[in-house]
This record gives sequence, structure tokens and C-alpha cells, in this order.
Amino acid sequence: MGVAIRTAGEEDRELVVRLLDAAFQDDPVSGWVFPGEEHRRTTHPRLMAAFTDIVLAHGRIDVTEDGTACALWMSVPAEAHGQDEEGPVRLREAVDPGNERVEQIGRLTAAIHPEGRAHEYLWMIAAAPWRQGEGLGTALISSVLDRCDEEGVAAYLEASSARSRHLYERLGFEIEGDPLDLPDGPRMWPMWREPRG
Repeated sequence: MGVAIRTAGEEDRELVVRLLDAAFQDDPVSGWVFPGEEHRRTTHPRLMAAFTDIVLAHGRIDVTEDGTACALWMSVPAEAHGQDEEGPVRLREAVDPGNERVEQIGRLTAAIHPEGRAHEYLWMIAAAPWRQGEGLGTALISSVLDRCDEEGVAAYLEASSARSRHLYERLGFEIEGDPLDLPDGPRMWPMWREPRG
């Protein structure tokens, strides 16, 4: 049985924020950005809302028809030039002004992001906790990878856990360069997938 997928619009913003927040509350990287459990519970949704707003404005969000999973994608042209130096600062100021790690995670991931090659960037993917392990994430990713293969476009992401890294490897992604070890924190894996002919 296939998974019905549609493109999210502004009316789906709160749904997407809730999905991301629920799926990433216990993620190792979220735990590093917001080390205090109570602070993470109250502040993490603001970061997920900021990410959602950025992708709604500049990318595309796919959501399962039943609203239990979503994927945030950005199309990155080959001629994209580095990071927006002020973007991580604005993000920190909007989300959690006293938390330097909100800014730091943006700078660190931007520094390892491949340049000079067009690609689809999977910024985040989330399934409701009670639906994880049912193949919703695979369906969301595969629909874009199929298009990438047809159009000859690569794909890129950063895996934030060993579990997700193995899922992405099954979908054809390979480690791209050195892992990113967050200062006194977890490891992230930059991963790249060439289009399949």
C-alpha cells in the first residue's frame, strides 16, 4: 500500500511544527542544542517553528495525507555561495537569545555543506512517534529521490543519529567527508547521494 503525499502550505504550519517538535525532542542534536530537559521542552518548539517558516518561504515541505509525517526540502543550486553570515545570529535572537548553541549548530552544519553542486537538501524529516518505523519517512524521501534520479540531481542531508544514518544508507546515501563532532556533543554525518541512472 502506497503512502499518499502532498505539498504542505501555510495552513499546515502548526501541524509541521508539532511533528518536528515531537520527533526531535529526544534527538541527540536537539539535546545538545537545548541541554536542559525543561528548557528544551519549552524552547525547542520555537526552533522547529523557525525552521518550518524558512522552508515554507524558500523550499518545500511534503506531508503525508494523514498528517503523521513530514519532510523539509531545500533546492540548492550549484552556484549557491556559502552561508548567510547573519542567518544563525537572527535564528538565535528569534529562538533563544542566550543560547549560543542555536547559532553554533547553524554555523557548523553550514561549514560542512557541499558547495558547487546542485542538490536537494533534506533539512529535516519527522514522523509522529507512534508512527515511526512504519516506512513513512522512507516514502517521503523516496518520492523526492525518484524525481532526483529522473532529473539527474543529487541529494544531501546530515544524519543526527546512527539509526537515521543506517536508514539513509539503505536509500543510497553515502558519508560525505568527515563526520561533524559537536563540541562536547554528539556526532552528525554529512551524507550525499548521486542520482541513479
